[in-house]
Amino acid sequence: MSRAPAAADLMTTEDRLQGYAELHNFGLAHLKSSALKCAVDLGIPSAISSCGGAATPREIMNKTHLVPAKLPYLRRLMRVLAVAGIFDESSPSLADEGGEITTAYSLTPVSRLLSSDGSSSASDMSALLLLFTRPQTTVSIFFDLAAWFRDQGAATPFEMAHGVSPWSLTKADASFNEAMNLGCVADSEFIMSIVLKEAGGLFHGLTSLVDVGGGHGMAAAAISRAFPHLRCTVLDLEQVITKAPHRGTVQFITGDMFSYIPPADACFLKAVLNSWDDDSCIKVLRRCKEAIAARDAGGKLIIVNMVLGHGTTLDRPTKEAQVLLDMYMMRGSGFEREEHEWRKVILEAGFTTCTIMPVLGPVSIIVAF
Repeated sequence: MSRAPAAADLMTTEDRLQGYAELHNFGLAHLKSSALKCAVDLGIPSAISSCGGAATPREIMNKTHLVPAKLPYLRRLMRVLAVAGIFDESSPSLADEGGEITTAYSLTPVSRLLSSDGSSSASDMSALLLLFTRPQTTVSIFFDLAAWFRDQGAATPFEMAHGVSPWSLTKADASFNEAMNLGCVADSEFIMSIVLKEAGGLFHGLTSLVDVGGGHGMAAAAISRAFPHLRCTVLDLEQVITKAPHRGTVQFITGDMFSYIPPADACFLKAVLNSWDDDSCIKVLRRCKEAIAARDAGGKLIIVNMVLGHGTTLDRPTKEAQVLLDMYMMRGSGFEREEHEWRKVILEAGFTTCTIMPVLGPVSIIVAF
């Protein structure tokens, strides 16, 4: 009796070599984010920007005050990041200060978001990148994910690693609390510039707004600047509010969104509900419903969050960003919701209608009444 050919036997040599290369790419993908974190820690995007938008490794070394003996390793780091699309590279035809023929590196749309020298028009997203690549509270958790899948006791991977939830750890770990707050500020500064440009009409007619779980108030401050007549309040936990800087006319209130949300024309939630399970979300949304007026009186709920798979023209980077962020939320009890899952929690909380506007790439705006 002849043996049925194994799947590997049906692969061409070209297929096997392609698979071999992709195996290396996936297996070593953590080095890509490690290299990017290193570049941000060293200030490389800002160094390139301050050099007029293009710089050789030796110029980067001088700008970032690195040890000269590390120049060969810097070249290797830049080569990895260029292949990954973080930087653009020229053909090796330029002579650097040492007289060597070398490559010049310039910024791409990704690395422009990581420059803090003030010469770029884009917001500096370095703090968010550093939160995503933080060794203690992100990377190490997911490197032991298989153990969590087999564990019957740990509620979440984060709790298995740290013994508490992310929100509880912010009380005990000041550096983690700061990393969370700075990452949220960077994300809000970037996202709100687009929200107000593409959907600023959502705030017309409102006289008061409460930013639920609004952190250090960057989103509320952006809304307040665009609509000076609008009274904006931020509600968040004590360890967050006590560290919040002054934000003009924005008021800060310490409180628990699961218990009480102060009255306002609108409740605003940006990147909050994806951190919680459905029952918790419904509880928060019911507090929001109690806080705002009916639709005919101008009351509304505005949610800025990902809607998984939403939109008809999602490209591969956007789809990948969505599913990776969904997996990132596995560290706690949250997840990214599809459209029907958003409608389920919103309607169960007592809202009668909701509209989804996919205007922010991987992120959408949800309006409910």
